[in-house]
This record gives sequence, structure tokens and C-alpha cells, in this order.
Amino acid sequence: MGANCCKPEEIDFTQEVELNHFELLRSIGKGAFGKVKVVKHKNTKNTYALKYINKEACIKMKAVDNIIQERKLLEEIHCPFVCNLRYAFQDDENMFMVIDLKLGGDLRFHLNKMGTIPEDVVRFYMAECALGLMYLHSKHVVHRDLKPDNILLDENGHACLTDFNIATYWKDDKQLHAVAGSMAYMAPEILERNGYTYTIDWWSLGVIMFELLLGKRPFRGSTNEELTASITKGKLEFPSNADKKISNDGMEMIRGWCTRPASERLGSKETGGDTKITNHPFFKEYDWSEMEKQLITPPFVPDSKKANFDATHELEEMLLEDNPLQAKPRKKDGTGGAASKLDPKEAEKMETKYLLFDYTKLPPFEMRKKSAAWENKVGEIQRSASSLNRESKIDIMENRSECVLIDPDQQTIKSAKTSTSELPLGTGDDVPDLPRPSAALTSQITHDGPQARESEQGGPQARESESPTHKPSESHNPSVTS
Repeated sequence: MGANCCKPEEIDFTQEVELNHFELLRSIGKGAFGKVKVVKHKNTKNTYALKYINKEACIKMKAVDNIIQERKLLEEIHCPFVCNLRYAFQDDENMFMVIDLKLGGDLRFHLNKMGTIPEDVVRFYMAECALGLMYLHSKHVVHRDLKPDNILLDENGHACLTDFNIATYWKDDKQLHAVAGSMAYMAPEILERNGYTYTIDWWSLGVIMFELLLGKRPFRGSTNEELTASITKGKLEFPSNADKKISNDGMEMIRGWCTRPASERLGSKETGGDTKITNHPFFKEYDWSEMEKQLITPPFVPDSKKANFDATHELEEMLLEDNPLQAKPRKKDGTGGAASKLDPKEAEKMETKYLLFDYTKLPPFEMRKKSAAWENKVGEIQRSASSLNRESKIDIMENRSECVLIDPDQQTIKSAKTSTSELPLGTGDDVPDLPRPSAALTSQITHDGPQARESEQGGPQARESESPTHKPSESHNPSVTS
């Protein structure tokens, strides 16, 4: 009898995915909309990051539309430079997203640890992030919240973008107007409410590049008003000793991305688009086809023997969590949990629109058709590189595909293993300049509330409110940020 009581529960993995399919491991992060755990699939033994969002809290924060839209958007993108969605499901209390696990830590973690990061390392991160943005923009997705916290490293040192909570779609003929993002990294046209599209992401990447190299941001202020003035009107200036850490090409790269107005910004359609970025002298040593295939060895590989994230998340959960996460059976009528009692309408929206997703149910690679948008983009980069006598050694388009059974733009991209190397130390004058700013400046801001996402269906329909709403600061997280 004792042996029977200890027998593991049998799980039918052919049924719809649910929390019971995963072994819950350590807690690694939390944010305004949810928490993150490392999980292991009990059948495949693959490890992932599990992001879970409490339904009741989501209703109270008026964030239901955000979470549903993030789930929809993640289903449509698949790229080695993005944390990809693997599963999505829900129970009576939570909505779940199972996402690629990146254990190398985020760039905020490494920046805080080192003070500044050498240019050859930053160059590599900027190249991979640029490819991630080009991929998103080719699908008319704008991230809107790029910052070091939302750039993660995998165990080999490759960079990828995460946290699509306020990402949205943009159209060529209709600009976005919602004020959304993390203020210190916002492009001036967001704060000026003049309308914007994808070029805001290039501004943010320029701010990030400056910060990684010099340990401080180019536009600063002690209040929201001062910071707004600095971003919209301030002059981009480099410290007197910047030439010790940044090449002339690197400075020109930053100037190109942090340019006003947006039409003159590096990467804009008016200045020549993405090929002006890939052909920039700062990236002259890179073969973009190899970069896109992750065949270039990263200059820095995170220490796999150490936790590349804030370990206090796990301690907080053990000491302070009143309702630890555990698999629970659902009520058959779908009315379980406090969310249904708090707001039946919003609870019903989550129940019907937060749909199940299982990447193992996608058709095999050879059955997917090519994605024309990305084919055109990488073809343009390839032709431009050839015109500069930078021959592509690999067919950059051979692994691009589109899943037509789930959503018209699902894609798959192969990646390759890389060797490791040590991170070069900065010079002796690398003095960290990373004072902790006030909560008002580090907060993620959505000036028309958590629902700053333009449209649930993907179209830009900006909604504006009378007073701004500040979203709490995100905590560091090596896999996803919530």
C-alpha cells in the first residue's frame, strides 16, 4: 500500500497542455504583470521559462487586453533573436506563457556587474538586436520597450529581445500616438505626441548602446519634466574620455540612431532603411548571413556555474508568497477563481480570447511556406552586402518559413552552437556611473494606461486618457520580463 501511494501520477501528454505537464523549479523573476519560474517539461525534459499572470491582479490593473495581445503577437513571431513562445494555457487563477529559457542573464545584470562593457562585445549585441528588430519591423511589429533589462543572453552569449507586453502593430499610413514604454529610453516623438512608427526602436537601441559603453545614458534628468526636455531638445554629447572606449564609427552609430527628427534617423525609410545599418562602418567586420545564422562566435559567454540573475526572487517567494503556484484542476463550467467574481465580463474575455498554444502541434518544417516579408528583407540586406563586396557565404533565406495552419506568419529559424571565450575586462578608468534613479524615472510608462496597445486586432487605434499611469518597475529576469 505504501508503494502505491508514492507512485507518480500518470499524465496523458496527448491531451491539451496544462501546468501539470511541467515540473516547477526555481523562481527567477517578477514584473508588473506576472512572475517567472524555470520549469521542466515532464515528458520531453526540456527546460523553459514559465511566465504566469494572476487573473484577478490582471483585472485590477486593467491589463487584460495587454496580456491577450502579447499572447497573440508571440504566436506570430519566431526568430533566434527573440524569446519565442512555446506553450500558452490557463487555469482558473492564472494565464501561462511558456517561453524560451535564456540563462545568460539580461544586459542590465551584466552592466551593473561590470560598470561598462567593451566595444567589441557591445558591437556584437547591437548587431544581433538589430537583426531582431529588423525581423519584428518586417512583420509591422514595434517593440516600444527596449532597454538593457529586456535584452537577454543565452548560455552561449547570443542576445535576444524579450518582454512584448506593450509591443504593438504599426501601419505605413497611420502612425501610433500612445505614450508607452520606459521613459529613459523613449524616442522624442513619443513624448511629443507627434505620432510614430518603428523608428522609435532604433532610438532606444542607440540609448542602450551609449549606456553599455559608458555606464550612463545620454539623456538624463532628475524629474520627468527634466528628462522629457533632455530627450526632446537636449544635445547628444559624449564625455571627454569617450574616445578611450568608443571608436569614431561607434560614436557615429549612436548619433545615427539618436537623431531627431525620426525621418533623419538611421534605419528610417527616408535614410535608406535597414541596409544603412548593416552597411555602416561600425559593422564592417561582420558577414550578416553568418550573423543571422548565429555562426559568429560571441565575444562573451556567461558563466554557467553562476546564477546570472537576482537570486532574491526565490527567497521572496519562499518567505512572502501566500499562494504558491501549483497545478489545480479547473472547474468544468469555467467560472472558477476570484476573477469571475471580481469582473465576469473580463474573466469571460480571458477565458475565450487567451487561447491555447502548443508549438509541438505546428506542421513540420518542410510543410511551411516561405514568409515573403522576411524574404524580401534579408534579400535586400544580402544584395546590399554584395554591392559592397561583402560576399554572403550562406543562403540567408533558406530557413525562413511561415506556418499557415496556426497563423499566417509563423516562422522557424535554425540556429547553431558556438564556442566560448572569456569576456575582456574594461580599461582601468572604467568607473561605474550607475546611480539608481528615482522610481518615477525607472518605471515603465503607459500614458493611456496598461491598455496602450493600439488594438486587440493589431491595428493602430490609440486611446488617450486625461492622466498618466505609471507601471511599476520591472525586476531583473534572465528568461523573460513580465
